[in-house]
Amino acid sequence: MCPLLFPTRPHRSLLALSTQGTVLNSWKVVWVVLADDGIEFYKKKTDSSPKGMVPLKGATLLSPCQDFGKRMLVFKISTPKKQDHFFQATHLQEREAWIKDIKRAITCLEGGKKFARKSTRRSIRLPETINLGELYTSMKDQDSGVKELKLEKDKRVFNHCFTGSTVVDWLMSNNRARNRDEGLMLATALLNEGYLQAAGDLSKGAAEGVSECVLLDQPDALYYFADSGFFCEGYSSDEDVVLKEEFRGAVIKQGCLLKQGHRRKNWKVRKFILRDDPAYMHYYDPTKGEDEPLGAIHLRGSVVTAVEYVPDAKKYDVDGNLFEIITSDETHYFLQAATSEERKEWIQAIQIVSKTGK
Repeated sequence: MCPLLFPTRPHRSLLALSTQGTVLNSWKVVWVVLADDGIEFYKKKTDSSPKGMVPLKGATLLSPCQDFGKRMLVFKISTPKKQDHFFQATHLQEREAWIKDIKRAITCLEGGKKFARKSTRRSIRLPETINLGELYTSMKDQDSGVKELKLEKDKRVFNHCFTGSTVVDWLMSNNRARNRDEGLMLATALLNEGYLQAAGDLSKGAAEGVSECVLLDQPDALYYFADSGFFCEGYSSDEDVVLKEEFRGAVIKQGCLLKQGHRRKNWKVRKFILRDDPAYMHYYDPTKGEDEPLGAIHLRGSVVTAVEYVPDAKKYDVDGNLFEIITSDETHYFLQAATSEERKEWIQAIQIVSKTGK
């Protein structure tokens, strides 16, 4: 599983897909799982059951799909019932990986077989009695859960993280796994479902398929909880300098938005994480994880409002669900949400943090 763009639909797993709804014709980031006989999509990555599925038996695949003009990296799946489903990847390699696996799945179904993934990067089928959400909650318990540490590796300091070996040790000591192989399977499922995130080059390489195992049972492979206060100390790129103190606030909201660049005025998908006390909104390249943000917006004393247009936006075909953040030093940020409801939620959350956070 990997991340993509899918118009108006729900989320799940390692892949942030975005697919296009056949009725509203709007685009929204969702979490997607390539199952045995179709593509399942979820509203939240913690959901236990999908909100819908695109069946692959008898389906046809078109890539690249040119139906949307300037929208790049789109592919289309057409079902036997003449329903078209559009997906957009965030980069070329991601799209090609999905195309390859979806083609294999369709071929298997045509031959009367179920699609079996060669890599555990895709979903792991676990017994119905195993509740990954409950397991994740237990692992995060401050008294009896996995301890979050400050670890140094490759001349960097990783805060609020732990090792792959620590995860497997905890699963075994808490009678969640009978042996290390079983513990590794459970830990891999937690990683695949987005509960755990890879930190550092070694664990990221494994998660991206460079290693035979997705999660490494090693003392130098680093991971962190998805909603923790994880941050890696060091210098970040892009237009803003990020200080480590900014990451100490609780995560209030996170998700993908379109952001207008300050220099070239072009629009790119960015993952945003909103924190309070201190009040910051960090943004990341959604294809590169959350080790180092591209930049940060200090929200204390800022003003956020919905807007109908953005200067110079017409030539970039950006319209609808726009909002603007004006910081206390009068820096302007223009953002676009996938839906009007999503824009409203972001505005409300930012307004609260800007008034209460420091």
